Amino acid sequence: MTDPLDFLHTGDIAAATATVDGLDETQRRQLGADLVAHVRRRHDEWWSSWQATALAVAAVGCLPTAAQAAEILGRRNVSLRQVPATPVIEVARRRGVTWLADLAYRLAARADRSSPGDSWRFVADLLHAEQAPPPAEDRFVIGWAAIVGRPTEDERREVLADRLRQDPWLDSLAPRLFEVDGLGDEWTWARLLPDNEIGQDGKDRPLKLPAALAQLAADGRLDRSMLLDGTLSRLLRGERPAALRVFIALHDELAPTVDEVGDRRAAYLRLLADGASTVVALAQRMLRRLPEIDLAALLDTSSAVLLRPEKTLVRAQLSWLDQLARRDGTQAARVAEVLAVAAEHPAVDIADRARALAAMHGHRAVGPAEVRLVGDTLPPVATPAAVPPPIAHPDELAEEVAALFATEPTDALALERVLAGVLRLACADRAAVAAALGPVLNRAHRIVWPSLRETRFGGLTVVLRVVVGAHEPIVLGTDEPVSARGWSSLVADWGREPKVGQRPADPRHELRHRLLRTRVAEIGQFVTGRGAAQRVAAPTLAAPTFVTGAVASEALFDRLARLGEQPPWPADFAQALLRLPAVVDEPLAAKAAALGTPAGQTLAAWLRDGGLPRPHCQVVTVTRRDRHNSHDYQHDRLPARRRLVELAAPRGARDPYGLLDAAARPVDIRFTTDEQFWPTQLPGYRGLVAAYTLPLVASCADQDEQGHAMLLPMLAERTGESGPALDLAVAYGLAARHEADRVATVDALLALAADGGLDATAVGTHLGSLAADGMIVLSRVAAPLRDATAAGAPLTVWRILAAALPALLTCQPPPRGLPDLLALAAQNAAVTGARIEVPGLADVAGRGGSSRLVAEARRLVGALGSSSGGSAG
Repeated sequence: MTDPLDFLHTGDIAAATATVDGLDETQRRQLGADLVAHVRRRHDEWWSSWQATALAVAAVGCLPTAAQAAEILGRRNVSLRQVPATPVIEVARRRGVTWLADLAYRLAARADRSSPGDSWRFVADLLHAEQAPPPAEDRFVIGWAAIVGRPTEDERREVLADRLRQDPWLDSLAPRLFEVDGLGDEWTWARLLPDNEIGQDGKDRPLKLPAALAQLAADGRLDRSMLLDGTLSRLLRGERPAALRVFIALHDELAPTVDEVGDRRAAYLRLLADGASTVVALAQRMLRRLPEIDLAALLDTSSAVLLRPEKTLVRAQLSWLDQLARRDGTQAARVAEVLAVAAEHPAVDIADRARALAAMHGHRAVGPAEVRLVGDTLPPVATPAAVPPPIAHPDELAEEVAALFATEPTDALALERVLAGVLRLACADRAAVAAALGPVLNRAHRIVWPSLRETRFGGLTVVLRVVVGAHEPIVLGTDEPVSARGWSSLVADWGREPKVGQRPADPRHELRHRLLRTRVAEIGQFVTGRGAAQRVAAPTLAAPTFVTGAVASEALFDRLARLGEQPPWPADFAQALLRLPAVVDEPLAAKAAALGTPAGQTLAAWLRDGGLPRPHCQVVTVTRRDRHNSHDYQHDRLPARRRLVELAAPRGARDPYGLLDAAARPVDIRFTTDEQFWPTQLPGYRGLVAAYTLPLVASCADQDEQGHAMLLPMLAERTGESGPALDLAVAYGLAARHEADRVATVDALLALAADGGLDATAVGTHLGSLAADGMIVLSRVAAPLRDATAAGAPLTVWRILAAALPALLTCQPPPRGLPDLLALAAQNAAVTGARIEVPGLADVAGRGGSSRLVAEARRLVGALGSSSGGSAG
């Protein structure tokens, strides 16, 4: 029998058109139902452009509403990027469809956030055919910008201004260019250069779109005031500096007149006060063109500019204020007072220039105050919050599962809530859980997708699939038991203790993966009635009591007491022990022993030992891995050396989980996921976790990776000894390539300093050694340390710098960024009044010449000489 939907497999557009044209309405409804079912069955397959076109023709030709058509055409695996709208429109005309515009609006609303331009041309053609206005969706505007930046071959032959001039939606969409976040990134990525190329000299040519918009304004096609006001509005709202480049270019192309600047002086003053460096420079240029300016407003704004780190901006502001003071002597004193603000600038040359100008215009500096020893002013460490209430209803469980699959969880707490919810609710009413989870799993493409997705979250997907009654997935290999058939082997293997110095029993996964997988297998066996586990009361021994993942010792004792004679699940019990505070608790150990059960004896011994033994830690330098072949391009991208921490179990110590022995591996690109689960699995061993995750954090500094330093605040919130691995991780994090990682490191530094877990001298020693040996970029370090100082840790930062400087001062040539660190050290030494000897400082300060390095060294010597406080070394 011939399949009526065979044209979907072949992508035969003519056959699709002929099929739907030859049907009556009853037949259309039947084919439409078959079409929807077919698309849902193919949720794991990608539709080619021809297949997607045939699908669009069939959807518009058979389905009764725009909502149903949008539901199948708006799926992620159906790309409309190369789907022509013409055959779809023709079928709609012949059928008498009146909802084509509604379909376009729905598809616009469902556009992929990561690539909204993919479906834009198809949607736009439908709307043009219906003579409908463009949708108000932000993603549609971003899609328009993407299409402008990536023209077709035919469109490349046209001048961009001419192409935009003919766009019927230009008047509607142009004002939105300044309202939608993310457009600057879209334009910057697309480059929008003539022919979308870089010039032959290797330099960027002027951005193409700003010139086109300015030309349209000059021709009267667009309102010039709208473009200028929109540009200033966008600059005021702010965005990443790179994303603002296109708007600055548009401003320059518009070339505002003096009158236009005067009418908008308030906006320019706001940009001057608080903007990216390129935006502040623009505001300076514009405002200095004005013949008259409100001096009071300018002086209020200037204080913020004079304290900025960009020396070019500060010099320009000093020069401008100097001119104003010379022009009107009656206001010189007011100007001099503001000039004196820059006397506190961390750059010596700027500070000296500001003092000289302020004195010339009548400012008299106040003598130095008595110096007192000042410490950090950090808020106390907050007590960890309790975990939220458990999931109580199948619908709530479905929402949590959907959120877990849709995003990358920042820690294991969301997963723990789902595990506990599945265990509790599936045992109480499996049918209700299946009904709630079925649509979620179908939507997430996880019911029949046999792939490595099954290993995420410890194989939780397998448990959920079996709960809802889906067929089992393919087993990926004898050493990768991800199906329900592998649960028993996972649970049985857990009790096999690895020998000291060996990797865990599962050779492909470290303990954190094997532990989670085994716990999930235990839950899977129980909720599905597989194996002996069904005879055991459902335990929740490892459920965290605090958001850090920690389990209160008393809570675990109570849970074991409720179990009575029934043995706990091995992996669940092991995880519960690893989540206890790593401290000796003799009174509770005696109570646990009194339970008279093997589990009680195990808990008692654990509490008496204070948890895991403390491993020996040694900082070592490793080199990159061996070259695989002559074309091993990844090898050439690896840093030549890296500092790591090796772990070794104490002699004779019992290492039940194989955690205490870890050799430092050669530098390599590590493809890893779920590392954020480590702190929640071992919340009382932050130094141990730091040793295991140190290669990831270090890669943020020496491989320009992104996001791994987010582990540091998580570790700072946990407990246990910090150790050399955490100190070294903080040093690497301060030199991370990306700002978000440096900000995360500062958060961790402040939290560790507040709870006494930071060895500032050790962090500084590592920092100086890494930079001196060329393992990190020193110029990245000053900004995060400056932020830590402003947040209330000047003494901690001064100790870090005092320990880092000796190694840096001996480097030849001096590393870039060293003068900035000397300036910050001088500032903090003066503020805190703490005298810390810095070997080699006097030698640098005594050199001849007037380089900034020598000037900043002399400034630090002066700050130490004027300090009357005690030693902080």
